[in-house]
Amino acid sequence: MSVQGALQDRVVLIAGAAGGLGSAAAVACAQAGATVILLGRKVAPLNRVYDAAKAVGPEPILYPLDLEGAAPDDYDQLAQAIDAEFGRLDGLLHCAAEFKGLTPLRHTDPADFARAVHVDLTARWWLTQACLPLLAKTDAGAAVFVLDDPARSSAAFWGGYGLAQSAQATLIPMLQAELGEQGPRVSGLRPGPMRTGLRGKAYQLNADTEARPAADYAAACVELLSPAGAAWRGKIREAASP
Repeated sequence: MSVQGALQDRVVLIAGAAGGLGSAAAVACAQAGATVILLGRKVAPLNRVYDAAKAVGPEPILYPLDLEGAAPDDYDQLAQAIDAEFGRLDGLLHCAAEFKGLTPLRHTDPADFARAVHVDLTARWWLTQACLPLLAKTDAGAAVFVLDDPARSSAAFWGGYGLAQSAQATLIPMLQAELGEQGPRVSGLRPGPMRTGLRGKAYQLNADTEARPAADYAAACVELLSPAGAAWRGKIREAASP
């Protein structure tokens, strides 16, 4: 689909906005007309995304927040700030992820395991929970979870990250069933192999011939966040690269 104007005058919050897909999606959403709220851990990378998004669309908003250490009250505070500024939220895109590398479960550091499950599942849910009332205020509110391929992440050595992927695949239809057909839309996006820092922890760059630039999947993010994504309510879209 053409992203031009697909998110015109909409407000989209992107978690993990400084990452590979997050940054590409932020620029694509801005180009599609959205005001993007850039949520991430480090200010310097967020500033680079801010500049790129501002060059093609409305002025973005920076919101530095470390998902690892944030508590539910921090997400409620974020939602209150968005409500005060815009009175609604049209889209929420989950791109933030935590993955240390391939490790046998029996040798996984307990803190690393807990951190992966928290950032990749619990924090995503806490943020979604805080934003649901704002998503309900708009005509086509959408929460989109970016997921990994279960054929890969359910295999050996993927640890807490892999378990969190499976849990999110269950969360999406469960939450949608609770929200109903008239409530905010919940969907998932499974991009193909992407050339990102996360994937680089599991695959050697010079041998990873399947990986594509993350920007190849930015248009799919825009589509699922826009009213055109209604067909994927409660479902997970498998996104093939161009």
